[in-house]
Amino acid sequence: MTWSVYGSYLVVVVLVVLAPGPDTMVMLKNALAGGFRGALMANAGILAGNLVQGSAAALGLSVLIVDSQPLFHTLRWLGVAYLCYLGFQALRGAWKGEYAPPEDTARDRRRAFRRFREGFLSNVTNPKVLVLYLSVLPQFLNPATTTTWDALLLAYTVGILGFLWLLLLMVFVHRVREWLRRRRVRRTLDAVTGSALIGFGTLLAVE
Repeated sequence: MTWSVYGSYLVVVVLVVLAPGPDTMVMLKNALAGGFRGALMANAGILAGNLVQGSAAALGLSVLIVDSQPLFHTLRWLGVAYLCYLGFQALRGAWKGEYAPPEDTARDRRRAFRRFREGFLSNVTNPKVLVLYLSVLPQFLNPATTTTWDALLLAYTVGILGFLWLLLLMVFVHRVREWLRRRRVRRTLDAVTGSALIGFGTLLAVE
């Protein structure tokens, strides 16, 4: 694979990564509840999910999943259910408007795995990520010259750039955290985040 091919691929991936989606909403949800550390754990989970799906795509497993309709639709409905679950959680928080003080270090450590799990599951149960890999990767692969390592490089690039983009958003959210902690602002953001997650889940259900 040449550098020119990889450069063209980067342009496409950057445009894909910048588009807001369920991963962005999940990161924001955890940033509001757990601060920078909570958002970082969710972002790490999202990265792990991307690496799993990227590996599956690069190694050809995604084709088997997509070709198997029962398996694909099971994965799709799991993704729908999980996104809607997270969305209803956020909407419930907006409705109640009762928020605990910022988490201290000890409590945040105990909740770290849950935030990591939320990020991981929101990504790995989203079959649209599989379809994205399967529709984009082949355009930059030459069956005659491409190796498995080339395919893995392209697949992992998506996850790493996504992680870096969400990291930048996390830094911004952290800088305005005092404003975001205002009850009215927090309720509005929870309502928007919850509605967006349910909206993404609904779109996934009907597509």
